[in-house]
Amino acid sequence: MKNKINIIDNFLPKEEFLKLKTILMSDMMPWFFNDYKVHDTKKEGLNNYQFIHVFYKNHQIWSNHYNCLLPLIDKIKPNSLVRVKANLSNVTKTNIRSDFHTDIAGVKCTTAIFYINSNNGFTEFEDGKKINSVENRLITFPSEMKHLGATCTDVKRRIVLNFNYF
Repeated sequence: MKNKINIIDNFLPKEEFLKLKTILMSDMMPWFFNDYKVHDTKKEGLNNYQFIHVFYKNHQIWSNHYNCLLPLIDKIKPNSLVRVKANLSNVTKTNIRSDFHTDIAGVKCTTAIFYINSNNGFTEFEDGKKINSVENRLITFPSEMKHLGATCTDVKRRIVLNFNYF
């Protein structure tokens, strides 16, 4: 397995990024309560939840907001999407890490995380490498690399887009 993590800052042109950020941070964006951050997690407690918005899953578009992602998808240039979803974590008193996980068990593809807002949350890999949440940053890595997301303590919410694709 090749453990290569690519980091690209200022991934989208500023105008396209601000359009996408405005939609995802809007009070009109529908977010859905998810009773866990990682399926089959070992962690329990009151902070083991997040809000999600699924854009694409099971070979079909699941969201009326899918088209707002087209500039991002066009630039990533996937051959085939597996899943696209947004994750929203609320502010917490300390950075709370999820469990290490892969996004889709048994599927060897590429995972991309696109950061919508800057905050002191982060993505961490099993080798200890941490990627800070910086708006308009895209990271890509092999889907079999275990990673975790951490909440933020400095802004009201942390929003990331999560892509799995071939």
